[in-house]
Amino acid sequence: MMRFVLNRVLVAIPTLILVSIFVFMLQKLLPGDPILVMAGESRDPATIEMLRERYHMNDPVLMQYFYWLGDVLRGDLGRSLRTGLPVSDLILQKLPVTLQLAVMSMIFAMLIGVPAGVIAAVKRGTLWDYLANGVALSGLSVPNFWLGIMLILLVSVNLGWLPASGYESPFVDPWRSLQTTIMPAIVLGTAIAGTLMRHTRSAMLGVLQADYVRTARAKGLSEKIVVLRHAFRNALLPIVTLSAVMFGELLAGAVLTEQIFTIPGFGKMIVDAVFNRDYAVVQGVVLVTATSFIVINLLADVLYVMLNPRMRATL
Repeated sequence: MMRFVLNRVLVAIPTLILVSIFVFMLQKLLPGDPILVMAGESRDPATIEMLRERYHMNDPVLMQYFYWLGDVLRGDLGRSLRTGLPVSDLILQKLPVTLQLAVMSMIFAMLIGVPAGVIAAVKRGTLWDYLANGVALSGLSVPNFWLGIMLILLVSVNLGWLPASGYESPFVDPWRSLQTTIMPAIVLGTAIAGTLMRHTRSAMLGVLQADYVRTARAKGLSEKIVVLRHAFRNALLPIVTLSAVMFGELLAGAVLTEQIFTIPGFGKMIVDAVFNRDYAVVQGVVLVTATSFIVINLLADVLYVMLNPRMRATL
């Protein structure tokens, strides 16, 4: 097991290096000169030259990358050109918001998608199967921004049940926090629920035709025990892996959804940074989200091996 984890870590390291190179080059490809932005409106030549020396802008690009990478490894992601605050502090402020939204979206998606997939597989070819597939296809087809606007119009404007926008920390007011994040979580979780339903159904159909399931039925076990204890436990392995990957995608930030509901998470943060040409923030957010996605995929591989005894036997 330790050898497997070590191999996965060794594979993740060069991936992280490639991601860091991409993120660094992103700043070079963006239009504009951040040094001119930092120099202010006067753009005094002495100030510009001093800033270029401080941030090693006069050095070759390769040396600039190593200087930047060294700062990143020390936890220094630079400072926002707009506010002057450290990018790492800004990310730590926004990360709990995105993390809360991602967790709520995954809970909603799993509560809807996984049971629907199991029912669709067990009731294959019936009305329940067609209904579950139709709902899943609708969830995958409906754009997030349209669904978000319709929920605001119906739930907030017409019914007045929930606030249309804004965010409150659960540490300040848990009930208010739930009210402000439940609609964005439903919007983000709808498409994921559709994907989970389709994969759960496919996995269950394959497992229900296995020999050990037929043997369990031949022994006289109830259908509920056969489905939940024998079939579902084995079909759960690919679902866990898929859920981990989708959770990583949610951490990358839901740009449109956070913009619609004015949620101050990663998505809104990177949009504001792009509009303000705040390159250090763009770099920091992209680097953190890409690293999080790689780490979550690594954890998903390890979890898959831990849950699958056949994989553990081959290690």
